[in-house]
Amino acid sequence: MEKYDPRIDAYIAKSADFAKPILEHIREVVHKASPLIGETVKWGMPFFDYKGPVCMMAAFKQHLGFGFWKASRLNDPERLLQGSDEEAAAGSFGRISSMNDLPSDEALIGFVQQMIKINESGVKEVKKPSAPKAELPMPADFDKLLRGNLVAMGNYEKFSPSGKREYLEWFAEAKSEATREKRIEQALEWISEGKTRHWKYKTP
Repeated sequence: MEKYDPRIDAYIAKSADFAKPILEHIREVVHKASPLIGETVKWGMPFFDYKGPVCMMAAFKQHLGFGFWKASRLNDPERLLQGSDEEAAAGSFGRISSMNDLPSDEALIGFVQQMIKINESGVKEVKKPSAPKAELPMPADFDKLLRGNLVAMGNYEKFSPSGKREYLEWFAEAKSEATREKRIEQALEWISEGKTRHWKYKTP
């Protein structure tokens, strides 16, 4: 990874006039924080990396954003950081339209150096367990059709909970009653053949 990426030079050059000096300043401060920092472009935005993402910046028409990757891990006694990790692309410091909207160089350098140590440690972010999905009720008309087809009923009972849910979600997503009825008829055919809903996506 190059320390200075020409793609970021081009990104800054085509940015709005108000944003150019701010972007240049952020870039200078990040590199001042550590000679280990490299540059790249991800999702169309300038990224600063060292053993993983450190921070990123993005210019818009009337403001720009500058955010730290996984900012929740950073020690921030002055509470300068804003938003959640998922909102880092939009900026850890709100909408920036002038130099005055940025924290001090010392604060930014401190955050960069913290992030470098975090990346060096190799500690992975602990993923929060996803919330369990609410149980979907069995539609009465579908239940009646299943009970009238012993083969389909037997196959359906053998499906995993996720396999059963695929069909119930498919019915619930129908935008009209006519579409829903057609889906239920099609489902009965597939289930009679022992096919789960995702089978549909594996065929031409």
